[in-house]
Amino acid sequence: MEIDVSIGKESISVEVSNPFRFDAASGAKDIFDFGSRLGVDLSSLGIEKLIPRMIRGVAGCEQGCPSDAKSLVRNGFGKFRLEYIEGGILSASHTLGDGKEVSVKIFPDFN
Repeated sequence: MEIDVSIGKESISVEVSNPFRFDAASGAKDIFDFGSRLGVDLSSLGIEKLIPRMIRGVAGCEQGCPSDAKSLVRNGFGKFRLEYIEGGILSASHTLGDGKEVSVKIFPDFN
């Protein structure tokens, strides 16, 4: 499974080797550090809580996406706009005060 985070035109990828034992604090730190390098403070958006929920929504999509992904989209999360994309991809985006968009996408592992 892969997490792709973009801010404007810059992006990073975080590999999730085991979605059932993902270290959210470590993953969030990598993402916060990425934002800091771009001069963006992401700490107030709740990304450290959003990503584990997105992972749970996508884990298992290899056999057809579970209702949890679509339920998460229906219920939403904080300031993020959530979208389920065909193929089991879950996307969350938020426009910052300076007009830059923060996007988080979770891609299932089809291996």
